[in-house]
Amino acid sequence: MPTSASLPAPLAPANPAGLRRLLPRSLFSRVTLIIVIGLAIAQLLTFTAIRYERGIAMRELMMIGIERDIASSVAILDRLPAAERESWLARLERRNYRFVLGGSAQGTPPDTPMSQQFAAAIVDAMRPFEIVKVGQVGSPPQSLQIQVRLSDGSSVVVHARRVDMPVSSWVMWLLWIQLLVLAVCAWYAVRLVTRPLAQLADAADELGPDLKGQQLPEEGPTEVKHAARAFNAMQKRIAGYMAERVEILAAISHDLQTPITRMRLRTDLMDSDQDRDKFRQDLDAMHALVREGVTYARTLHGATEPPCRIDADALFESMVADYEDSGEQVLLEGRTGEPIVTRPNALRRILTNLIDNALKFGTDVRLQVHAEADRLVLAVVDNGPGIPPDQLENVLKPFYRVEGSRNRNTGGTGLGLAIAHQLAMAMGAELVLRNRPEGGLEARLTMSTRAAPPN
Repeated sequence: MPTSASLPAPLAPANPAGLRRLLPRSLFSRVTLIIVIGLAIAQLLTFTAIRYERGIAMRELMMIGIERDIASSVAILDRLPAAERESWLARLERRNYRFVLGGSAQGTPPDTPMSQQFAAAIVDAMRPFEIVKVGQVGSPPQSLQIQVRLSDGSSVVVHARRVDMPVSSWVMWLLWIQLLVLAVCAWYAVRLVTRPLAQLADAADELGPDLKGQQLPEEGPTEVKHAARAFNAMQKRIAGYMAERVEILAAISHDLQTPITRMRLRTDLMDSDQDRDKFRQDLDAMHALVREGVTYARTLHGATEPPCRIDADALFESMVADYEDSGEQVLLEGRTGEPIVTRPNALRRILTNLIDNALKFGTDVRLQVHAEADRLVLAVVDNGPGIPPDQLENVLKPFYRVEGSRNRNTGGTGLGLAIAHQLAMAMGAELVLRNRPEGGLEARLTMSTRAAPPN
């Protein structure tokens, strides 16, 4: 019984991921490559088939005519006087056979089916002359030497060889030019098909929170026009839904101001100081919730602030100074060293929300600035309890609070981080939360410093 050591090792499975990495990344390049390779293979197969068919036809033609020509030439030499035969050799010579008077045939018997068929056809055609020997030599390849005895007893050696099908050089150039023309046509056809997809993807990328993406041109083939028309209609519907939601929130906020104001006036008339303070806290929470809700709705609708070039270091220093004036300690670490292009009010609002959130749950809050080649990384870090890893993404959603993991004594509407996240997306930046290994939370904002943010 064979042991496990004697068993053959299993074949390693193919690595489809490695094969996929070798393919181009874009659909345009992949389809073009597939079509061009397919056309090249089709061209090669067609050329091979034509060459094979012409080779068969050439062999058939050669087998029909060459043996008769050789037999006729041998008969002429046999009829000529021996003294005149030498002068006729040049006249009887052809491209694929010649004659030598005297001597004997060299080589070994033919060993390939093609050579055997070629030799048999010549031998049959030269009857009733006696064939002394048939030999195959290697130079030129697959050449035959056939020794024939004439009627006067002398010998003549026939040197015959097969002639392959000639291929003109212009044929190969024509095939390459044809393949090039087909490749250009395939490139144009694939570009015609994939360009609408690229335009649709670009329009979808530009459809930011402001919902002011570009309108696709409704032209081209029927399918392209239908897709463009549907996409433009979808943009309008989404923009209408978002505008309606903002209007509803704004109307609710406006209508709530009156009852909140009346409730504050009635609270001031209460006799119990303890109840008065509780009611005021509740009313302040309601007012903050309404205000933050409208702010969040406006960030969903988009930022209308135009981007401009600002001194980021001056902005950060002024924000830190404002917190110091209010009695809060925020440390600034790092500098940008050069102006950046951004939306300053949106950036200030994002950092304010992040710093306010850090001050609620920590005592050591720092704003770290890391300037790189073409981007700026801003990190707001604290020494608080952090956030459970499975809820780091949820806290960026509106009205989501993780009081149990941070601090039960803190309030808030649960919209501060959501507003910061929406504003970051509106200005083309990325906001990511992560727990620090040494404890606390890090809110990292990554933004471009070279090009203007998308509108």
